[in-house]
Amino acid sequence: MAMVDSPDQTVAAGPLLETKFYIPRWRPGLVSRPRLIERLDQGTERKLTLVSAPAGFGKTTLLAEWLAATEASERSAAWVSLDQSDNDPALFWAYFIAALQKVQSGVGEGARALLHATQPPPIESVLTTLINEINAIEGDFKLVLDDYHLIDAQPVHDGVAFLLDHLPPRMHMVIASRADPPLPLSHLRGRGELTELRASDLSFTPDEASAFLNEVMGLDLSAADMATLETRTEGWIAGLQLAALSMQGREDVPGFIRTFAGDDRHIVDYLVEEVLKRQPKRVRSFLLQTSILDRLSGPLCDAVTGNEDGKEILETLERGNLFVVPLDDKRQWYRYHHLFQDFLRSRAVEHGTEFAQDLHRRAAAWFEERDMAAEAIEQARTAGDHETVGRLLAANFEEFARSGQYASISSWSASLPEEMVQKRPRLALIHAAGALASDDNLQAVRRLTSWAEDAINVIEDGGGFDLSDDVDGTVVGFAGLDALKGELLAMKLVHSSRKLPPEEIAEMSYQALELLPPGHRVSGMLHMIGAELQIKLGDMKSALSNLERIVNEARRAQNPSLLAGVLTHRGQVSVAMGRLE
Repeated sequence: MAMVDSPDQTVAAGPLLETKFYIPRWRPGLVSRPRLIERLDQGTERKLTLVSAPAGFGKTTLLAEWLAATEASERSAAWVSLDQSDNDPALFWAYFIAALQKVQSGVGEGARALLHATQPPPIESVLTTLINEINAIEGDFKLVLDDYHLIDAQPVHDGVAFLLDHLPPRMHMVIASRADPPLPLSHLRGRGELTELRASDLSFTPDEASAFLNEVMGLDLSAADMATLETRTEGWIAGLQLAALSMQGREDVPGFIRTFAGDDRHIVDYLVEEVLKRQPKRVRSFLLQTSILDRLSGPLCDAVTGNEDGKEILETLERGNLFVVPLDDKRQWYRYHHLFQDFLRSRAVEHGTEFAQDLHRRAAAWFEERDMAAEAIEQARTAGDHETVGRLLAANFEEFARSGQYASISSWSASLPEEMVQKRPRLALIHAAGALASDDNLQAVRRLTSWAEDAINVIEDGGGFDLSDDVDGTVVGFAGLDALKGELLAMKLVHSSRKLPPEEIAEMSYQALELLPPGHRVSGMLHMIGAELQIKLGDMKSALSNLERIVNEARRAQNPSLLAGVLTHRGQVSVAMGRLE
């Protein structure tokens, strides 16, 4: 079955990174591993294949060879390279669905609409819809989740476990990770639904080590020298690669091998340092400065280093097999091997905190110039630049909220100093919205809305707070202050409506709508609360009319999150009224 691109691989906060769907290309000339390819082929008869081993055991390279080998048989495959940002459940499943759409266009649209609803249903409901859509895909296919060890959010693990428990028979999941994920592996193992490849499986055999050192790395080692290296590294591929790089250009290779101690706990640091020291000064400086980046491109590296040779150096590093991995066919985006990046970052820290923070600020500015707000916020947060985090969060909050990225919103706002949030009502309300949507922490929401109310009162009284609207540094005008007061009322209504009598709910909703400008994001939510109140009072006709109006408003505003929620409510009311058509 041919793979097709999705017609729409965006979330409301911006486009999804296409590089994360890129299946690494296996280059002829690398060490082929037919014994493991056979294991992977056999594993497709089961639900899950887990490739679990520490860094440097060739997990990604093996999977790339496997997919390249099976491509000719027209068995479809999709790939997602995970990173820390995917701990946001909304973003994780957005990438998951977009990857599925590489297999068959349009699959998962129903589940995506539910994810973007104003009040998303439980994840099991979303995934039930997704599973039903996956079941309609024609032909067998595989989906690979690479670098799953970067996921530590339990809601994401719970969702993956639910999916595995109900996985359609034509789909095969592959997870590559440095550590066993917290999934029901023993349950899958006991039912014969799990294939496992571990470090002992991935380690190079003597023949593979020989082929790697002499054919791939271009060394001319004796059988005895190769056996010594293979034994002391225990087949660890990264260790062999580091050793081979250190040997290049040496006159006394046998002498180096004799002093190579596989049981020396400092051996990795020693080898990497040997490799690093052999690079020209400008390359060493480039490596240290760009190690803060999870993905590398020439222009981004230039922004961080202040030079104009980023593209040239990246191409040089790739040609020299110096721990860079291309992320696309055009050689525009790369990443460092994780082990090498970890080492570089530890070296960069030695230059002081200010050095690293300055690099992160430069990266944040580059991402902001290209409207990549989420990446800019992450870099600014790492730099400790709270002003930039607050400014970008406030400026892009509506877009993040539309895409359901409340876990990210909550994390970003929680990183800001309390005294900053207390003085800026917009930030306090954003923080409250994130807390309410992420974990229903009503105590935190009440505290944050109280801060917002206090700040608004001080502003109205002409107090000493800076009247920044947290977006562009301009002073909040009368209309802007009214909008904040309307948002505050709406937030208080959301977390306390269950305890209020109907007449008070109606009065608070009316007051908030009077304060908010036409078409404001919160207006739709207030109208929905009003419709829910009418439903409780048995006035279905008025509720339906109210919901119809909100549907039209959401369509005019091109707000998919609100539209999905309103359509759900309208359907429920229609069913209750017996209007099944």
